[in-house]
Amino acid sequence: MRRKISIFGATGSIGQNTVDLVQRQGGAENYNIIALSGAANVALLAQQAIALQADIAITALPEKLPELQALLQNTGIESAAGADAIAESAAREIDWAMSAIVGAAGLNASLGIARQGATLALANKESIVCAGELLLRECSKNNATLLPVDSEHSAIFQALQGAKPETLERIILTASGGPFKDHSLAGMHSVTPAQAAAHPKWKMGKRISIDSATMFNKALEVIEAKHLFSCKPDQIEVIIHPQSIIHSMVGFSDGAMLAHLGSPDMRGPIGYALNFPNRNPLPLARLDFAKLARLDFAAPDITRFPALRLAYRVLETGGLSGAVFNAAKEAAMDAFLAGKTGFLDMAMLVEKALDDPYLNEQIAGDVFSLNAITDIDLAARQFVNALITNG
Repeated sequence: MRRKISIFGATGSIGQNTVDLVQRQGGAENYNIIALSGAANVALLAQQAIALQADIAITALPEKLPELQALLQNTGIESAAGADAIAESAAREIDWAMSAIVGAAGLNASLGIARQGATLALANKESIVCAGELLLRECSKNNATLLPVDSEHSAIFQALQGAKPETLERIILTASGGPFKDHSLAGMHSVTPAQAAAHPKWKMGKRISIDSATMFNKALEVIEAKHLFSCKPDQIEVIIHPQSIIHSMVGFSDGAMLAHLGSPDMRGPIGYALNFPNRNPLPLARLDFAKLARLDFAAPDITRFPALRLAYRVLETGGLSGAVFNAAKEAAMDAFLAGKTGFLDMAMLVEKALDDPYLNEQIAGDVFSLNAITDIDLAARQFVNALITNG
């Protein structure tokens, strides 16, 4: 019987790689594609839906629905638009789904997948950062399997297979350092969005590439690791590894360490999640250690990359601080992309949000309430936008 699968965020970099692997593994002959979602690129979304014979294609943007409907006319594929349509599609019966919508907007899809007890391949790290306790509770309550798709967390997940939880001593998240790992603080003041989006190793979307350049991406991963692997803040470390060959490392109580190595290609962790618990052949470049010759490591500079310091603050504060952190970061990036604030100002704006007395009062809210998470997300965005507007 064909597995029923959905891909949310199908037109983004993770989604396109997922579609590529599904097609390489037989496409519609081997999989029953229930839902595909995207945003502005409805031409690609329609192309994917037709190629995979999906039941429904959803654009997040209601104004794009007429274009999507025209592209899917006479195909028998249903079309829809908006957040409610994505949530409804996520609740359709499936066996496996990729949650790869960028940002906090992906939370409802992740929750919908978890609530029906499906396998949740989670590339949307914001779901865990904003609502870790809620999402993990829903997975546990509904016997859903959560498989992390971030390359770092997939590496850790794989290294921990067969290990007893109490033997975990430390987690080391590797970071490429991004395009500015060797820049001076003064030189980073004038960084443009185009420069920040040019990642030296990984082929990713614009927003995640900029997150990597600020190391906000790694900061999110620090918070994510705490939730996924039930570890303490002082068990999570970050190391700069510019070759991006070691995707992360796990240290055990007997002093042993396991490192996950592979080409910097997101089809590795996506393919692992798609085929779990099996390992099927994947179209990845194989490592040639003679050509690699060396692997370098360095401690991160939290003066130039304060996002990491703020991540550990979130871990110590707990509650809904992750939702504030992420919402403020997303609002700050929107302003950076619009030319309203500078590259280094993004971390400053997030810290101001974490310092705000009103937001701090709300941080103690119910971490299992979607309404509380949504409310504090909106409040943090409004706070950052007001700061930018008022100078």
